Amino acid sequence: MTSGNIIQSDADPPAAQRTTLQRLAVFLPALIFAGMAALLAWGLTRNASDIPSALIDKPVPAFGLPPVQGRTLGLSSGDLRGEVSLVNVFASWCLACREEHPVFMQLAADGTVPLYGINYKDRPDDAARWLDTMGDPYTRTGADLNGRVAIDWGVYGIPETFVVGADGRIAYKHIGAVTEEVLEKTILPLVERLRAEARGRQP
Repeated sequence: MTSGNIIQSDADPPAAQRTTLQRLAVFLPALIFAGMAALLAWGLTRNASDIPSALIDKPVPAFGLPPVQGRTLGLSSGDLRGEVSLVNVFASWCLACREEHPVFMQLAADGTVPLYGINYKDRPDDAARWLDTMGDPYTRTGADLNGRVAIDWGVYGIPETFVVGADGRIAYKHIGAVTEEVLEKTILPLVERLRAEARGRQP
């Protein structure tokens, strides 16, 4: 007879195993959340401008862009050889670009180093209005209407600014708005070092 006896199917987990599974069901979401929170906290402690670029010490990607509306000079990879220069990726809709623009206007006024612009995914009228209203610090400005060239440069999000050596190789990448401090302490000293190295290579 089977009355009074508890029959356990082989398919049913024993009580201890059921308890363990129930505890996992309770604590697993909390563990996952804690792990994600720790990862986020670590990310917040990192300086976004320090994210390395796979293109450092490599030639600039081959490209050719037409000029921004209202300008006569576009931008190509061939324009970035022969002297140390800066390349700034910007757009009229970018708030951080508005923050750094006065720094670039002063840089252009001083004539310290050539500054080239890649206008990223901007409407032609908006880009022209931006430069006409805010001022145009760029020696040449290429219109990257579909963002393809910026992708080739490894752009994460604008603004981004690159230091390019006289040999056409990317020497440095800054993510975010360029401040006067970044310009004076990091970018311009690198420009001078690259210029000295280029002079040293001349026969």
